Amino acid sequence: MVSEGLWSIGELAARAGATVKTVRYYTDRGLLPEAGRSAGGHRRYGQEALGRLRLIRSLRALDLPVPEVERVLARDEALEEVVAGQLRELGTRLAALRWREASLLLLKDCPAGERADRLRLLGAVSVPPDTDALARFWRRILPVRLPGRVVATVLDSVVPALPEEPTPAQVLDFARLHALVSDPRLDRPGSRPAPPLPAGEYRPAVLYEGLAEAYALAAAEVRAGRAPQDGGALDCFVGAYARARGAVDSPEFRRGLVPLLAGSAGPVIIRYWKLAAGLFAPGEPVPGALHHHLSVALGRQVGEEAVVPPPTHPGGW
Repeated sequence: MVSEGLWSIGELAARAGATVKTVRYYTDRGLLPEAGRSAGGHRRYGQEALGRLRLIRSLRALDLPVPEVERVLARDEALEEVVAGQLRELGTRLAALRWREASLLLLKDCPAGERADRLRLLGAVSVPPDTDALARFWRRILPVRLPGRVVATVLDSVVPALPEEPTPAQVLDFARLHALVSDPRLDRPGSRPAPPLPAGEYRPAVLYEGLAEAYALAAAEVRAGRAPQDGGALDCFVGAYARARGAVDSPEFRRGLVPLLAGSAGPVIIRYWKLAAGLFAPGEPVPGALHHHLSVALGRQVGEEAVVPPPTHPGGW
């Protein structure tokens, strides 16, 4: 220590366990305060610089970039913001690693003859993946003038949240689902799923809001270990269609609704729900399955069970 009670750049580096080059770098960036200069013009540092250098090294040990370190040093409350941002970034990186690991296991364990096809499917999906293509698919087939709040409700129900720790099977299901909704053939005339009711004969917002309520009731029954039966969810389900068409729920209306439900089913939506089912939370009732259960219950009620198809059409999410 020099006579003034200050340290040279080398002495500061030694006390902090850093290199002279490191001390010089942070000094040049304005992060280490100089307490003065020697008679020969060399930098001198005090306790404040030592504390600041130790703090910088602690922050850098957490892999914080230097610009983020500068934010923390400039403003005390910035530490919480920086940490939150780093946690988000780390979460994204971890999600990508988990998805990549599951993808590699999928390729490792599959028959040699299937690897080329799986590579093609996986190559079309970003890592980590997102569900934007699924949301676009539903936006294309939902009624054009459906209110934004109803669209948001539908999307929340039909687009699964991707698992944080996917299995190889879930990676394959999502890759196939992504390929299904991204297929350019869906834009050809007549290729999109049929509307839930004949065009111009119903009020879409009324229907979708009513179906959301019916599915919530049906989900509660399924969670309780009961299949949706007469009353409750089924009445709400049929009532949604009746109100949407300005009709009265009656035995005649119910008999007429069964073939309408059957006629609006299509292979694209059925395939969607088959692939999406494994991506929803375990044990959580899937909207497509709920719609199918309610349709089956209606068919049984009116004695036309054979007419009811497997899940499901876009009006039934």
